[in-house]
Amino acid sequence: MRQAIGELEVPTRGQGLVEVTREVCGWVAEQDMATGLLTLFCRHTSASLLVQENAAPEVRDDLLAYFARIAPEDRSYAHDDEGPDDMPAHLRTALTGVQLSIPVANGRPVLGTWQGIYLFEHRRAPHRRRIALHLLGE
Repeated sequence: MRQAIGELEVPTRGQGLVEVTREVCGWVAEQDMATGLLTLFCRHTSASLLVQENAAPEVRDDLLAYFARIAPEDRSYAHDDEGPDDMPAHLRTALTGVQLSIPVANGRPVLGTWQGIYLFEHRRAPHRRRIALHLLGE
């Protein structure tokens, strides 16, 4: 059994989903492990990770609209140190999560036909987000 650890830096343009499937698959391939378990961990409290449909862009639009309804940006939150999108970003992260575990087989993450790995940016301003990667396998 071997393990590898790495990190991806993901620039965002503000709120939205940034697909990182290609970068993650590339990193996994570089580790030269046929089977194992990949863990991804977003090192932020206002961005999260999702496995989601990667074919229809309307899915991403609908996700953004849904989270805008359930965690709206307004001044009703006690925590608003960085503006009206601050606390809603934390709520959206709490609802979606910062960690993914994905099996690896034949040297690739095991994803369904329409699945992609996304960083979900919940803040309006652009950021540079970091995702820690850990692969345990052989």
